[in-house]
Amino acid sequence: MVVNNPNNWHWTSLNALPWSKEYFNSNVIGLKAETESQRVEINSIPSIEGDVEVSQRKGKVISLFDIKVVLNWEGVSNGEDVKGTITIPEIAYDTEEDEYQFEISIFNENNSNGKIKEIIRSKLVPQLRKVLGKFGKDLLETNAIEIQLPADQVQSTFTKANQVTNTSIKSETKSTTSKSKTNETVTKSSSSSSSSSNAPKYNTSTLHFEPIFNTTAEQLFITFLDKNRIGAWTRSQPDFQGESLIEGSSFNLFGGNISGKILELIPNEKIRQSWRLNSWKKDHYAELEINIYQGDSETKLNVLFKGIPIGEEEIVQSNFEDYYVRSIKITFGFGAVL
Repeated sequence: MVVNNPNNWHWTSLNALPWSKEYFNSNVIGLKAETESQRVEINSIPSIEGDVEVSQRKGKVISLFDIKVVLNWEGVSNGEDVKGTITIPEIAYDTEEDEYQFEISIFNENNSNGKIKEIIRSKLVPQLRKVLGKFGKDLLETNAIEIQLPADQVQSTFTKANQVTNTSIKSETKSTTSKSKTNETVTKSSSSSSSSSNAPKYNTSTLHFEPIFNTTAEQLFITFLDKNRIGAWTRSQPDFQGESLIEGSSFNLFGGNISGKILELIPNEKIRQSWRLNSWKKDHYAELEINIYQGDSETKLNVLFKGIPIGEEEIVQSNFEDYYVRSIKITFGFGAVL
């Protein structure tokens, strides 16, 4: 709560992206739809990128937000287990409920399980629209208390007339304040522990994209780990011990411009690693997780970066698409190059 803003006159703002992530986790995960032969449920949110801000001046509270959200879902279609994503490319303060776009993806799509998209569009998307339609209102009502003095502490009739004082804010004051104190304690604890570390502080974001290759999951898995193959698609000598990357291997690629460490390997399914550009501050690593899904005629990668320094997102995505995806396709003939 603001304590040095007499009569709520000055401009104050709050970064509400952390609150927004909790909001979508609470209101979206678990949404489901089903028919006699199909079932689908949203089970996680791997990526929320963008900005969410609540601000006030002269007693007026406004919100500005523009975010991209990726949802993971899983389901069953005619007895076959299916997984995929729903991407909402833009959730913005000036977007109407019926204007939101939804990009539906199936990881191992074929003629049979592709029909599950119909139930997602007809039964799950309407539920998502309702949540998105309430987001802006709930954002203001819940967070206004954090940036305004209570009305009974405001002496100015001008700012008091502008101030949002509806009963929903009043009823949430105690619970919100309690949550804020808890979050403040956690933040202080995190700050205390991180301050003892030499690792630099970055505001970070996530990246998510899904390139497709005309090859098998096994071939892609090998291509990302085998030293000879890495040397071929990077056009340089990779630097790591052994002939293939294994869990625990540290690596340097592209002449040291990219480095990291393999954290987890599931054969033909998953590669998880720490990952950094040489231009980043020392000791800051993002986490790169590549999930591999083979379909009937192609293989899709679900690529998720976490911990990308804000402002570096476009650079990372462009480099990965050019020097990883495009180069692998050209080198090994794993698909048309756009």
